[in-house]
Amino acid sequence: MLFQSSMRKELARSFGATLVVLITIIMTIVLIRTLGQAASGSISPQDVMLIMAYSALGRMPTILTLSLFIAMVSTLSRMYRESEMVVWFASGRGLSAFLSPLFRFAWPVLIVIALSALFVWPWSNQKTVEMKTRYDQRSDLDRIAPGQFQESAGGSRVFFIDRDSEGRAGSSNIFIAATDKGKSAITTARSGRVEDRDGAQMLVLENGQRLETPAGKSTLKISEFEEYGVSTGRASKTGPRSQEIKAVSTRNLIKSPSRSRLGELSWRLGLVFSAINFVVLALALAAVNPRAGRSINLIFVIFTFVLYSNLISMGQSWISTGLVSFGGLLLALHGGVFAMSLTWLAKRHLNLGLKDLWPRRARSPQGVARASA
Repeated sequence: MLFQSSMRKELARSFGATLVVLITIIMTIVLIRTLGQAASGSISPQDVMLIMAYSALGRMPTILTLSLFIAMVSTLSRMYRESEMVVWFASGRGLSAFLSPLFRFAWPVLIVIALSALFVWPWSNQKTVEMKTRYDQRSDLDRIAPGQFQESAGGSRVFFIDRDSEGRAGSSNIFIAATDKGKSAITTARSGRVEDRDGAQMLVLENGQRLETPAGKSTLKISEFEEYGVSTGRASKTGPRSQEIKAVSTRNLIKSPSRSRLGELSWRLGLVFSAINFVVLALALAAVNPRAGRSINLIFVIFTFVLYSNLISMGQSWISTGLVSFGGLLLALHGGVFAMSLTWLAKRHLNLGLKDLWPRRARSPQGVARASA
């Protein structure tokens, strides 16, 4: 059918262009943030690309929803601006007839949004948490990079080895500054090696010097050694950390419904319901004045998207604190937006104004007779 095929083709072109632009912007922001985390030591520099990929997958529901909303509003606004909608209206197509081609185009995207919000989002967060935990639990020697001062896991020691070192097995020009039991010590050595003794990891220093200073005293103890062992330990055996709520699978959220888990579940379902509501909202918001600027409608679309997204996030915190119930929020927020969108669409479809919503007062026969006299 010409009506639906022309709509789908133009929507596909607009959706593809918008999606590419948004993905480029989001990936740039994620890259800057991830590089900052790698520079501060929160994540491994080797995992930057993986964490970027997981972050992008986790943000796909938001990217797809905004791309779909902008594509629909821009396409319908162009049809209004170029008087193409007038042609369709004159041929017997009402505004409600546009819902069918819009949902026929949007349903594959809505399915991807639902799968991403309910399954891909917790999976990507779980992988990111696992990489960060594995990086945090590495041993002190695994943290050392030649030519760089590196702090230990507990923050009580600072290590440095020469840039020309061949690795942890054989290092040269070693410097260690440590604070332990009220003493500050600085240890230097010409060379060192790593050994495993009784299940513990030892850094054996050779041909060096050690300076100890008790806290609050001016005394200084200097000692020289030919061989000195420093225990660095293994990766910390702290056990599994408490799993972040955003990394919990949707199935476990439903099986163990606490307040915080219900709040997270409402946020994930809110992404799906908001994507459906945005399809109806796009048709209601698309009507523009041909004399007005093109950017005004786009600004209003972005404002609507940001407002709705913030309400979803606020609803998550309200459920977590017990201010509202899970079902009450879903019904009030998403059901209310859906009802408001349908009402707005019906008003435009029937071409009703504010005067039409109020019933006019009927004149009395005596008033009519007096007016004729």
